[in-house]
Formats: sequence, C-alpha cells, structure tokens
Amino acid sequence: MSQLAQRTESVMPFYAVEMFKQAAALSAQGRDIISLGIGEPDFTAPAQVVETLNRAADAGLSGYTSPAGLPLLRETIAHHYEERYSASVDPSRIIVTAGASGALLLAAMALVNPGDEVLLPDPSYPANQNFIIAAGGLPKLVPTPASQRFHLSAEDVRRNWGPRTRGVLIASPSNPTGTTIARDDLRALITEVRARGGFIIMDEIYLGLYYEETPSSALTLDDDILIINSFSKYFHMTGWRLGWMIAPTWMIPALDKLASNLCICAPSLAQHAAITCFEPEVMAIFEKRRLSFKQRRDYLLPELERLDLRVPVKPDGAFYIYLDISQYSRDSDDFAQRLLHGPGIATVPGRDFGPAHAATSLRLSYATRLDRLEEAVERLGRWLPEERLVGAGDVSA
Repeated sequence: MSQLAQRTESVMPFYAVEMFKQAAALSAQGRDIISLGIGEPDFTAPAQVVETLNRAADAGLSGYTSPAGLPLLRETIAHHYEERYSASVDPSRIIVTAGASGALLLAAMALVNPGDEVLLPDPSYPANQNFIIAAGGLPKLVPTPASQRFHLSAEDVRRNWGPRTRGVLIASPSNPTGTTIARDDLRALITEVRARGGFIIMDEIYLGLYYEETPSSALTLDDDILIINSFSKYFHMTGWRLGWMIAPTWMIPALDKLASNLCICAPSLAQHAAITCFEPEVMAIFEKRRLSFKQRRDYLLPELERLDLRVPVKPDGAFYIYLDISQYSRDSDDFAQRLLHGPGIATVPGRDFGPAHAATSLRLSYATRLDRLEEAVERLGRWLPEERLVGAGDVSA
C-alpha cells in the first residue's frame, strides 16, 4: 500500500472543528446548544451584495478572472486602505485570493524554503502553523504572556532568532485573544526582523473589527510587509471564500505565477459581488454590525469576571475572549467537554492555540446574538458554583 506524505503527520488538528462537530451532533439530538466556539459571524452578506452576485450570475460573469483578481475589485480595495487606514497602496500590489487561507498558502509558498523556521506567538491561530508546514517550513511557537497582550515582542525576536529563522507570522487583532499589538511595540518588532533580513507576514483579517479607536494597518509602519486580509469576518462572507493579500512589488511576479498554477483565480462571482461591499450605504451596514459586536463584548466582559472567569487582557478587536479558567480547572479540554455536555455551551479549549496557556485557557466567540449570550451567562451562573467544588482538586494540583 502506498504511504501518505510525512507532512500529513505534522499538520496539527483543529480542535475547534471537532468541538463544532460534537455540538452539531448534540443539536441533532434535540439539545439546545449555545455556540461560542466557531469564529463565524452570525450576520451574513447584506442584500445589496447578494443582489450584485445574482446580477453577475445572470450576466454570465462566472468565468475565470486573472490570477490576481478583477482589476476593479483590486482598485476598490486599494481605495479602501487609503480612505480608512491612510495607507497608500498601488492596486498592482493586491492579489485577490480564495479566502485568507489562499493568501496564507501563497505567502508561505513564496517565502518559506524547506527547513526554514518561522516564529509565531503562542497563542495564535492554529492553521497558521500548517501553512508553514505545507511549504516545508518549521513553525516555532514562542510563548507570549498577558503582559505582552499575548503578542510577539522585539525581545522575543532577539532571543529566538536562530540560523534557520527566516521570518515571523503575526496577527493583529489576534485570534484567539482579540488583542492588538501596540503600535510602538509593532514598530520595534519590525525593526528587529528587518535587521536580520527577515520577512513579516501580518494577518489583518480582523482589522475592521476594532472597538477602541481608528485602527491602523501595519502598512503605515513598513510598506514591505506582506498583509493578509479577508471578506469573511468584517464583511461577513465566510462561505464565499474570498480574501486578498497586499505584497511588496518585488514579490508580485512570483505570487502571480504561484496563483495561476495553484488556484487559477478566486471565485469570480464572489469577486464581482465583493465590489459592492465598499459602497457607502453597505459600509454603513458593516459599521452598525461592528458596534453590535462591541455591545456583545461590553456585556460579556463584566459578566465573565463576576463569575470568576478571568480575562487576562481586555480584547479590543475581533470577536473573541481568551479566558483564564484556573479558578475551576487546569484541564481546559475536560472543562470544555463538561461545559458542552452539561449546560450546553460550546467553546474551544486552549490547546488549539499552542501549549503555553493551553491547560487553563478557553476561547469564547461572541459572534452570536446578544440574547443567546445572556442565556449562556445565565447557564454558567447556575453551573459554575457546583463546578468549582467538583474541580477544586484540579486547581490545587
């Protein structure tokens, strides 16, 4: 019998998906499960975007586009960066991809040689490691504490950069923590990486979902950073599989060649529809929804603290809260299972995001209706007092 490639053993499992499957099975049995697990907005594409898709389909605009995407969509994205983030971007530097995943795959294939090491923070989005592995690289997780808002620092780069290190893959706002990296800290990190001739891949797919002040793209600090973004989160188009990357000019020919071979193009009908996302009346819808996410966050944070579910760092973006459950357990896998099968609340245990904080951390997604979040808090309030007694031995271990 033929054997699978060795990389299939190296690819990390995605426990959030496994929890989703269990929650779906319980729902199918008639259980009322509140999903605080999968990071998928409960909003969908606005009607205007769907109407544009239908018109494009009726007009027969479903054929291949260029590998880099529709020129008008690229121009529109470039204008968005100028208008919203004060970042000047030539449309020729934008490549439209099959989701942020497609962009990350192209980035890894273009920058990572077999055996190259890439630094990532621990905690971080688990699939990021697998894109590096797919390119033959070696992801190196660097434990990052709450005092650093769970982000890589310049000092982390100095301490962990080795002879095989080629670059860093970071995200702001981050999944699972919902925290951003401070601008001065990011500037210092960029300086350290550049001093070593390394690359920086910056995941900004949650940049639009920011709640404290006007967000800032890393492009305003360094024009040579490779930016990843997506229509899935802020634009609520998860299943449309559409994203983009902004790359330095010197990378574009290689990325275009890779895209034409590995992807041909991103879904063409989704590209036509996505242009409508940037129309003023549609952007107003997205902004109203962004404030709904902020309302949910602002409701949950004090309620969770009241229940002794500590939030080490206040999230200022995305739609995640990274909880410290050490008052109740030091086994987040077991705790997440009891939470699912007891009060019927689906979450994601910490091991999905790296080992450093895995045992006592849990990720909650507040990408669900406020009334369901209120129900989740009520269930937690009934369940947790008994759980503290049951799990007391875990905490003292």
